[in-house]
Amino acid sequence: MFDKLEELVQRYQEVLNELAEPGIANNQERYRRLMKEETDLSELVRVYKEYKAAKNGIEESLMMLEEESDEEMKELAKEELNSCKEKAAGMEQKLKILLLPKDPNDEKNVIVEIRSGAGGDEAALFAAEIYRMYVHFAESRGWKVELMEVEEIGIGGMKYVSFMVTGKGAYSILKYESGVHRVQRIPETESGGRIHTSTITVAVMPEAEDVDVQIDEKDIRIDVMRASGNGGQCVNTTDSAVRLTHIPTGIVIYSQTEKSQLQNKAKAFALLRAKLYDMECQKARDAEAEARRSQIGTGDRSEKIRTYNFPQGRVTDHRIKLTLYRLNDIMNGDIQEILDALIAADQAAKLANMNESA
Repeated sequence: MFDKLEELVQRYQEVLNELAEPGIANNQERYRRLMKEETDLSELVRVYKEYKAAKNGIEESLMMLEEESDEEMKELAKEELNSCKEKAAGMEQKLKILLLPKDPNDEKNVIVEIRSGAGGDEAALFAAEIYRMYVHFAESRGWKVELMEVEEIGIGGMKYVSFMVTGKGAYSILKYESGVHRVQRIPETESGGRIHTSTITVAVMPEAEDVDVQIDEKDIRIDVMRASGNGGQCVNTTDSAVRLTHIPTGIVIYSQTEKSQLQNKAKAFALLRAKLYDMECQKARDAEAEARRSQIGTGDRSEKIRTYNFPQGRVTDHRIKLTLYRLNDIMNGDIQEILDALIAADQAAKLANMNESA
């Protein structure tokens, strides 16, 4: 591990030297590549330097304990030794995590799809609440949210909604949200006061660029039509809505949120690219099923991952057996504690798997 770290430190210095070359900014492609590499390596180098400083502190403290005769100075050396040992252990664990293989999609933006499942109107109402939860969470991180498509019901629910989240590392954080979310509560329409259980499904897909997936125009049928449902001036009076049909897979994308046909077409193609890319990623995950089973689920959308129990005010994530009794905060977008716990559990599982393979 440490030989690899020394190589990465050397590479980091080489990158810094290249970035300092005169005229480097004239070659934008090279400049962007180097800046990304510098960003990727900087945290690792910083932690490694802290680790080495702590190891040096251990050696100096041990030398002081051997050479020092003053009891008070020896006590100080013992305290310093314990502090450096604790810091070195913490830095070593961080280094192991930073050296874990990176998901190539982690830095990408995401497209999120929410669909109501069992529970009829109650499921659609819950889908709308989960959509707002993610919007609030994204806004709290300074991310941008763009609605792509929505199918609403008259009482404020959503049978289906898709939206893009644009922000650094969005996929690395939100990918753990894929799966079945279950709600338990008394619906407003329930006169008998009985608790109902409803479900929705969430799919989190990395945004796909043209280089990630090639779409043959011959495989696409494009239909344009007037938008339906609620809309302002022009939305329902022009052929602005776009429906894409990808013939090989049967995927159908319908986009009508914008007044412009071109904008709706661009959104539809972005969603189609994401779906096709996600299908390829899913094939790769299935090919590594054994490794995936040892990690926190990030792709099985039939997996029940979380329950929101309103009568008890609790949220339980079933993958890591985490229960929090602050449902209102979570529904208002405060889901960072859950995501941090999922990331930590996933890293721990990957480290354990790596140690077993070593």
